[in-house]
Amino acid sequence: MEMPETTKRFVADAAALGLDVAPVVYPDGTKTAADAAAAIGCEVAAIVKSLLFMADDEPVLVLMAGDRRVDAKKLADLRGSAKSRRASLDEVRVHTGFVAGGTPPFCHPEPLPVLADNSLRRNESVWAAGGTPTTVFEIDLDVLVDAAAAEWVSVAED
Repeated sequence: MEMPETTKRFVADAAALGLDVAPVVYPDGTKTAADAAAAIGCEVAAIVKSLLFMADDEPVLVLMAGDRRVDAKKLADLRGSAKSRRASLDEVRVHTGFVAGGTPPFCHPEPLPVLADNSLRRNESVWAAGGTPTTVFEIDLDVLVDAAAAEWVSVAED
C-alpha cells in the first residue's frame, strides 16, 4: 500500500535525524491505542500516544503509554502552569504539523518540550504514530526518547 504524503514527509525528516523508521500502513486505522494494538498484535502498553497539551498557553507534547491517561493537574504542576488541557485539533496541527491520532513523537516543525511518562519504561520497544491515523512504526524506547529529546516524568493518572 502506498504511504500517505505526511508519512513520507515524516520518514524523510526522521532520516535527516539519522533515524531509519519503517512505518506500516493499517487501512482500517490506528487512531486509538486500542486500535493500534489490535492491528499490530501487541499489548496496549506498547503503544506510545503522542498527546499535545496546552500548559496555560504553551504547547507541550506528552508521550504516554497506550493503557494510561495524562493527569492534567500533574502536568500543570510539573510545568508550573495554572492549568493544562488537551490541545484542540487545530492546535495539534499548528504545533506538530500532523493531525491528532497520527502525531509522531518527533520531527515537528517547531521545537516542542517533550515529556515521556515513566509508564513507557515497561517496554524495550514501542509503536508510535507515523504521521497519519493509519500509520505506525516500531522503535526502540531509548532511541525514541533521544530523538524526541524527551524528559522522563510521572504525569499518568493514578
